[in-house]
Amino acid sequence: MLTFLGFAMIATFLVLIMMKKMSPIAALVLIPALFCVFAGKGAHLGDYVIEGVGKLAPTAAMLMFAIVYFGLMIDVGLFDPIVRGILRFCKADPVRVVVGTAVLAAIVSLDGDGSTTFMITVSAMYPLYKRLGLSLVVMTGVAATANGVMNTLPWGGPTARAATALKLDAADIFVPMIPALAVGLLFVFALAYVLGLRERRRVGVLALPGQKAPEDVEDVEDVKDVEEDLVGATAGSADQSVSAGSAGSAGSVGSGAPAEPSPAAPFPSPSPSTSAPADGPDDAAEDGFQGLDPHRPTLRPRLYWFNAGLTVALLAAMIMELLPIPVLFLLGAALALTVNFPHMPDQKARIAAHADNVLNVAGMVFAAAVFTGVLTGTGMVKHMADWLVGAIPEGMGPHMALVTGLLSLPLTYFMSNDGFYFGVLPVLAEAGAAHGVSPLEIARASLVGQALHMSSPLVPAVYVLVGMAKVEFGDHTRFTVKWAALTSLVVLAAGMLFGII
Repeated sequence: MLTFLGFAMIATFLVLIMMKKMSPIAALVLIPALFCVFAGKGAHLGDYVIEGVGKLAPTAAMLMFAIVYFGLMIDVGLFDPIVRGILRFCKADPVRVVVGTAVLAAIVSLDGDGSTTFMITVSAMYPLYKRLGLSLVVMTGVAATANGVMNTLPWGGPTARAATALKLDAADIFVPMIPALAVGLLFVFALAYVLGLRERRRVGVLALPGQKAPEDVEDVEDVKDVEEDLVGATAGSADQSVSAGSAGSAGSVGSGAPAEPSPAAPFPSPSPSTSAPADGPDDAAEDGFQGLDPHRPTLRPRLYWFNAGLTVALLAAMIMELLPIPVLFLLGAALALTVNFPHMPDQKARIAAHADNVLNVAGMVFAAAVFTGVLTGTGMVKHMADWLVGAIPEGMGPHMALVTGLLSLPLTYFMSNDGFYFGVLPVLAEAGAAHGVSPLEIARASLVGQALHMSSPLVPAVYVLVGMAKVEFGDHTRFTVKWAALTSLVVLAAGMLFGII
């Protein structure tokens, strides 16, 4: 009964948010509460929620102060050179922009924290995507998948959990997996290239100011419009509207409109005949276009190297685990705020400017605590895991590494990493040991699902990604899941080909 209710609860949640019948926060709270009553444990709902909130409170605190910190770094201009450098490198070519997103996300993922990766990646790439009219779900999908592959680093979490659960050395698990993970990362770059080609066919190859328009662009007038838009961005014209011809599938910022509307037309063509602005002046100011405005009042060029050094020191302290991550971001945000904005009114203004993002993300995390609390507290997770393990045919025993790799996709998507690695993995390892399969092979196979895991509704970092990119979570899920699952299967196939798994 609990097995059925667990799967039904997850399916109901995913269907409702992808069909946009409920907001993610409402769905994360109301659906598990309803199923908790169906399970006959409604009297314990409060205990489950409090337990879930207690476990996720440090994560919520970390995200709150991380958003404030990186928001301040954007305000003071720390990432402006990155944006300008990417703009010059990409030359307004959608292929380079999308591939650049994957490369940037992979590099930043070396810090082992998904939230930080998404904040930096979106901060750097969002203005470029908006100005060129590229699909924002392409950005979120590529960033999440690249980060998922890199999330297998020993300090990223899953490898350490697998090593702890099976009493193995993390290096013995991770180092042999490097070739397979490298293949997975190369696949992400290839995927980004293909998605970039699709975007190029949709919006064309555009010319930056001072560059000659490419000969293969059919609508020269559209190119001129985008050139003028880019000039306005770099000159501080943050309130200049973007024409519908360059808005593409990005949609209105306030609504987070879907960028992949239907299978028949995965990316809608721009409409050159429509000249009405897609966003008003106020919306344009909120779009993040000020990230390229060299004259905004919050810039602190004299403190650039202080802010850069502080950020590097913060990331280094995270990797070295000198202090808990929430404490590091709390101290970093307080120091950055005090040094860059010493006057109290300016500090209040900066905090207020980022309050919307903080509230949305923190609210989503605490809502997810209800979902995970009910799943764990009612025993649904355990029953689901036992059912899946019990459903494995006896003849598959010698192939338990393959089975573990395949199961890691749905289980790490529908469960937390803690639930999978500490609850399910030991059972799979025991089943494999009975048929002579090494626990190391089981542990390595358990990592392949991480590319999909990073888009799970139970991962708080994904709400940072979609929130900062102003993308609906359902749109991100619909677009990303198939590509992330394919990436995980590529890693699994490479591991088997190389004899690692």
